[in-house]
Amino acid sequence: MHNAPFFLRYKLHHLLIWMLVFGLWYMLRYEDYSSQERAFKITLLKVADLALLIYITNYMLIPQLLYKKKYLLFGLIFIALIFCSSIIKMSLIGKILNNDQLLNFGANLKVRLYDNVIPHFFLVTAGAAIKLVVDQIRLQKKMTDMAKEKAEAELSFLKSQINPHFLFNSINSVYFLIDKNNADARQALHKFSDMLRYQLYEANGEKIPVEKEIDYLKDYVDLQKLRKDENYLVEFNCAPEVKDFFIEPLLLIPFVENAFKHISHKTNQANFVKVHLSRHNGLFEFAVENSKENCVKLTEKHGGIGLTNVKRRLQLLYPNQHELVIENKDDIYKINFKLKI
Repeated sequence: MHNAPFFLRYKLHHLLIWMLVFGLWYMLRYEDYSSQERAFKITLLKVADLALLIYITNYMLIPQLLYKKKYLLFGLIFIALIFCSSIIKMSLIGKILNNDQLLNFGANLKVRLYDNVIPHFFLVTAGAAIKLVVDQIRLQKKMTDMAKEKAEAELSFLKSQINPHFLFNSINSVYFLIDKNNADARQALHKFSDMLRYQLYEANGEKIPVEKEIDYLKDYVDLQKLRKDENYLVEFNCAPEVKDFFIEPLLLIPFVENAFKHISHKTNQANFVKVHLSRHNGLFEFAVENSKENCVKLTEKHGGIGLTNVKRRLQLLYPNQHELVIENKDDIYKINFKLKI
């Protein structure tokens, strides 16, 4: 949810461009005025006015109205801004030039429209057109990246996939070979079968109910519990409100995998992994915390797809809809993920 106001994202090249516009404007028009001081003030006023209108249009009206298909409201506000800005600009120029005629917008209305409002309209429209073209290019690039990554993921999946019928038949055979008194082993194999079925058959769609993703996480955490002794505390807490919305499949598991991979192995104090899921105020919040050591040891050689890839996936799937905060302290590693739903 990186929706910082546009002035916080203002970059140096914007300033350089407006300085160039000011310089060219001044060179072309300074002879029209009685002094260079007046020419400087009027040029600065016109460039600042144009810049302000372009930024209001590009970073407020277009995202909030045009892209949300509020075309009539966008058009009305856009035209009103042009007229109001033109009136204010001409009034200020009139004061700089000590010209009373410029203070009266109604005088020579056709001339005012031709010399001020219409050029103003086309200049701001040109700035908006540049914004629309740039946004379209970025959208096309994002769509291309998503298609490429999806194709790569599907190819990787196909390469690693084995015959599922053979696999499930083998699991069933092993299940019946396990002694009936060994309930833990049977339950673990059953959970593994459910996880595998989820990955093979249900996680191929674009989005799935969050309840299925939670069941998958629970099975994974339960399997990890079997590998740990009493010196390892594993918590999994999911609020009842976390339901009735859809999420990208296998989006949360890398964070949990990472926690178990980097869990500490202390003998004099508890080692822990804590997973919390909650929902409030239109936000889904997912937090994973684990104890760690300064010298990190991996409990598994392989696992997960890496937090770097997860961040990239989130940028593609949920642009401006998520927040990911990672805290890496000496003895604790924590991620807090928030998603607009």
